This record gives sequence, structure tokens and C-alpha cells, in this order.
Amino acid sequence: MNLYQDERLPLILEELKRHQRITVEQICARFGVSRDTARRDLVKLEEQKVIIRTRGGAILPSAHQEVKGYHQRLETVSKEKKQIGEKAASFIHEGDRLILDTSTTVQALADFFPNVRCTIVTNSINLADLLSAKKHADIQLLGGKLEKKHRYLYGASVIERLRSYYVDKLFLGVVGISEHGLTIAHEEDGMVKRTMLQQAKQKIVLADHSKIGVTDYFKLADLSDIDVLITDRSPPYSFHQLLQQYGVELVITGEETEE
Repeated sequence: MNLYQDERLPLILEELKRHQRITVEQICARFGVSRDTARRDLVKLEEQKVIIRTRGGAILPSAHQEVKGYHQRLETVSKEKKQIGEKAASFIHEGDRLILDTSTTVQALADFFPNVRCTIVTNSINLADLLSAKKHADIQLLGGKLEKKHRYLYGASVIERLRSYYVDKLFLGVVGISEHGLTIAHEEDGMVKRTMLQQAKQKIVLADHSKIGVTDYFKLADLSDIDVLITDRSPPYSFHQLLQQYGVELVITGEETEE
């Protein structure tokens, strides 16, 4: 494939966006160029500030986007999140003891919450309010310091109280899930989520496709710490392989469960 550099560069970027990283060897094989030419391509892309060069290749720079306030995020709850919420609700059964975290993806399951007797532990003000309409739901709202913008309770008192509960299932949202594990934007929220993971028999992560391959600021767990990932699109093959390696069940909305 004989292409000029200005023709190769956008194609290299496409490969990077698809796979999150690329090596010099992959560029050589893909475009039929020498290692020196591949390196020059990466230098040019680095000058344009669209990649970060690494030893032997390149990765995409992190997109440090501000996490919107809770009400802003509720206004933009996507069709994908609603589909994930509906699928997550099918995991809830009579007599379950549950922990529900504060993410809007987890809140999306409230619209589909089954009419069963269950116990819910949460630090989300909005979820507690929504689920209070469920006749058979016994709700334990964890008390602590109020994070006004994102509408959750956090702090030492929340973590201490959480450690008193042992539940059947946890439904957890994240900002990013990647080979580096589960990450979140705020450390105080991450510490609460980390404790939630310790208190549940089955850990179920809800994440739409935009969260897969993303690594944010604070790591709260490894992939090996979770049992199920519910998402709306099949992830890249390499990430799918990682999930299988760590024994994580992948559930894709509208598709059959994959082992």
C-alpha cells in the first residue's frame, strides 16, 4: 500500500481509536513502510498533539472531561443506559439484598425495578426517593456528608455503615473500565464504591460502550474483582479476551449472554 504520509496519518489515528494503542511493527505491517517511516509518522502525530508516543508505539491521550452534575446527567440519560437498566433489573429476584450506587446508569434500572420483596442499601438520594414508591422495597439510606452537585452521600460514616451489611448483589456504575480496572473521577466516591464491592456476593457493573477502554483518575478495583459487566455493545476483541481471562460474565443488551 503506497500512501503519502498525509494519507497514512488519519488511518493510523483510526486504528488507534479502534484499539487504544498501536506499535511501530503494526504500522509497518499495515501500510508496508519501514520502521523509520513509521516512527516519523508517529513523531508527526505527536507534534499535532493527537497521540502520546510510547516505547515502540503510541497511545491516545486521555480525555479529561468534566463529569457533569447529577441533574445534567439525568437529562441526558441515553437509550443505551435505559437498555442497560432494563437488563440489570432482570437480575433482581424475590428476597434479594442489594446495594445500588449513585450512577445515572444504575438509576436507569429504577424504571424497570421488579415488584418483589427486597432490601436496598444505597447512598443515592435520588434512588432512595424513586424506589420509595415500590411497595415491597425496604430501603436503607446511608447517612454521611452530602455531595450537592452529584447528589450522593459519602465519607467515613457511609463507609463504616456499609461494612455492617452483607448483600447478595451490587449494581455499580463507573466512569471507565479498561485493562487498568474500574476507575472513577472522584476519590471520595471511589472509596465508597470500593467498600460496596467488598460487601456483595455478586458484583455487577453497568457501563455503556463509551466507558469501555477508558481510564479515569481514581482506581477502585481490578477487573478480577467483578462478576458481571452489562453493556450495550460488544467490546473490542482484546477487551473481551481480558474479561474471559478474569472470569467476568459479559451481558450485552439485546444479545444472548456470553460466557
